[in-house]
Amino acid sequence: MLSNIVAAFEQALTWIVHTFDGPLWDITTIVLLSVGIFFTITTGVVQLRLFPESLREMWFGRATDSNALTPFQAFATGLASRVGVGNIGGVATAIALGGPGAVFWMWMTALIGMSSAFAESTLAQLFKIRNADGSFRGGPAYYITKGLRAPWLAVAFAISLIFTFGFAFNAVQSNSIVEATHNAWKWTPEYVGFGLVLLTGLIIFGGVKRIGKVSARIVPLMALFYLIMTAIIMGMNFERIPDVISLIVHSAFNFDAMAGGMFGAIFSKAMLMGIKRGLFSNEAGMGSAPNAAASASVKHPASQGLIQMLGVFVDTIVVCSCTAFVILLSDTYNSGLSNISLTQAALKYHVGDYGVHFLAFILLLFAFSSIIGNYAYAESNIRFIKNKKWVLATCRVIVLFFVYFGAVQSGGIVWSFADTVMAVMALINLGAIVFLSPIVWTMLKDYTNQLKAGADEPVLDINVHPELVKRGVDPEIWR
Repeated sequence: MLSNIVAAFEQALTWIVHTFDGPLWDITTIVLLSVGIFFTITTGVVQLRLFPESLREMWFGRATDSNALTPFQAFATGLASRVGVGNIGGVATAIALGGPGAVFWMWMTALIGMSSAFAESTLAQLFKIRNADGSFRGGPAYYITKGLRAPWLAVAFAISLIFTFGFAFNAVQSNSIVEATHNAWKWTPEYVGFGLVLLTGLIIFGGVKRIGKVSARIVPLMALFYLIMTAIIMGMNFERIPDVISLIVHSAFNFDAMAGGMFGAIFSKAMLMGIKRGLFSNEAGMGSAPNAAASASVKHPASQGLIQMLGVFVDTIVVCSCTAFVILLSDTYNSGLSNISLTQAALKYHVGDYGVHFLAFILLLFAFSSIIGNYAYAESNIRFIKNKKWVLATCRVIVLFFVYFGAVQSGGIVWSFADTVMAVMALINLGAIVFLSPIVWTMLKDYTNQLKAGADEPVLDINVHPELVKRGVDPEIWR
């Protein structure tokens, strides 16, 4: 019975992907880059100018006396979804299909997108609401409803986010876990799928606060293990690193292999794959991380914007680059492999069979933390649409179905479905933050003015900005 349901669902997804994925990504690529450049210019290159401040905000803003997440827990929850399969399998797929130059465009997507990440997370903090237990929730659905006064568009965004993170991305994560563990230990996909369903259910039925606590413990540890391994490999091949950087940069501007679609004459495969996999990995401008940003207890909206901006940097410039160097320092990137298998082959080249087992274990942690981080985003938007226990329970069951579905399906259809729904979600959010950009500029100016005046910790005084209350900001949260 279950196998028949899975097979029928796969056929439906295949039709959706083949019909919509190409045109959507032609448009999304242009909009994503344009919005990132727009915010980079209008914020005075905030991603460079206030980068040291983002480090301070993340590390020292840890205390909270309520049920709200601390800034560090919100950062870790956002990072739990960012740091995962995209950093390992996504980078490998980008290189396999787009060549080494795809890495350069991943970097550009991150550096430009950091400003978009600042904008969306600042807005999420500003327009957040308080739950009955004292915690907070918010995100694009909330600032679209209040700031733009477009509840219909907010519902459309919330639905697209639930499909993207609650369903599609979690299927990608479980699919990657199955691939890695099968390569290393020959684990059976069905058994792995059932195990993931059980573990995921235990976490997501415990609530978002538990997700924040689990993420805050797991993410830094697993990232450290992975970075140590890649640092060792890069140290072993230190003299070849300049050649790899040169290969990445030169390949980035090789337009011999053009992408398909409406704008195939504009984008090379390297550019398109770099942007596509870069967005999947760091989520800058997609509208996902703001859901975690809104749950933090902070004194100024811009502070959480800076923290989430830092998450984009860590995800792509640090972690994705480590994976890219491991692959390009091996002889495997032209082997025809892709996704997790390519990264495992590269590690095997450097450190032997140990690398295959090591990556399977690390990926199990990366992908599982992403599953629970993804669910945290979905739950916030489920509550936005219909905050009823039975609705939440039903959606949790559907999430668990997709975790199993991803485990037993081929990687191609799972990744393609994720790309399609991701594009819809990103387009809605990018349009919203552009229309709300004057509010972003106001918050950034208020924050920087307080820093210039010598404030150790800028605090938003809502009484100084009565126009924000008229736009739907809850004044009681900021008093």
